[in-house]
Amino acid sequence: MRLSPLMTTGPATRAADAGGSRVVVVTGASGGIGRATAQAFGARGAKVALLARGEKGLDGAAEDVRAAGGEALAIPTDVADAEQVESAAQRVETELGPVDTWVNVAFSSVFAPFHEISPDEFRRTTEVAYLGFVYGTMSALRRMRPRDRGTVVQVGSALAYRGIPLQSAYCGAKHAIQGFNESLRCELLHDGSNVHVTMVQMPAVNTPQFSWVLSKLPRRPQPVPPIYQPEVAASAVLYAADHPQRREYWVGGSTVGTLLANAVVPGLLDRYLARTGFDSQQTDEPQSPDAPQNLWHAADGPEGHDFGAHGRFDDRATSSSVQLWASQHHGVVAAGAAAAAGGAIALGRALRH
Repeated sequence: MRLSPLMTTGPATRAADAGGSRVVVVTGASGGIGRATAQAFGARGAKVALLARGEKGLDGAAEDVRAAGGEALAIPTDVADAEQVESAAQRVETELGPVDTWVNVAFSSVFAPFHEISPDEFRRTTEVAYLGFVYGTMSALRRMRPRDRGTVVQVGSALAYRGIPLQSAYCGAKHAIQGFNESLRCELLHDGSNVHVTMVQMPAVNTPQFSWVLSKLPRRPQPVPPIYQPEVAASAVLYAADHPQRREYWVGGSTVGTLLANAVVPGLLDRYLARTGFDSQQTDEPQSPDAPQNLWHAADGPEGHDFGAHGRFDDRATSSSVQLWASQHHGVVAAGAAAAAGGAIALGRALRH
């Protein structure tokens, strides 16, 4: 898999040059953003622990990490089970060493109108996509706080701020992560801790989730364009891990547009999404009744196959994000904006005179 240029140059890579032996835990590492993130850390020579349920995906991810130059430890784990997560954390520290960075990515979801989702399906989605982050953070902080060092990166979404139709369970989980992470960050700041938590809000990404998510829609699900490749997301995660003092990062112009619109005209956005949000999340292809579903069991289990990091939208996905650069260099952007504003004011005065 070719790495995006954003992953191989710039401050994020330079900051890690001296930390090639970093011990990193990535949940949801068998596919999508987690898979791309694990490979990117492997390219730095990191020791990467891979947590996920799917055996085929974990094996493939471990091969990716090793091929990139890192050390891999695959640990089959259901993040909805706190005991399994804690056991995995213990094994990581025993076999790889003290955890420096913990990245929470694992999630599941249900594509359906709320009234068609069963209580068990909603509960399971919440346990994986929200409590999985909580349990991972708990296990990480049990080890990081006594050492007074370490970073936890929460992989979020624009949907942590703005709910959309057909994804009520997923949106609820991402909103919950946002509130939980803000509360935790305040506590760490109060304690003067050198343990950091940060969150990366993602746009629509070309991941396998749209092939394996439980869907009750008549047509195959798709991400709402514009669509970004998982390597763009991974680049943002690595940068956040290197610069965790920032409370969060926004990836993709669509994320910025969505969050700003929600802050300014949320009611208008409600109506816009009511009109467009159903069709924009479905292709023209009918949903197959035999499509894999990973809510209860891994789609890449013993009888499945390795889905990899990419979904089926490579021909529509972009491998770069100008907005990501702006998020990483907000000081430069702010200075440029201030200079432009100052120039405009000076020009206006000159014209008046």
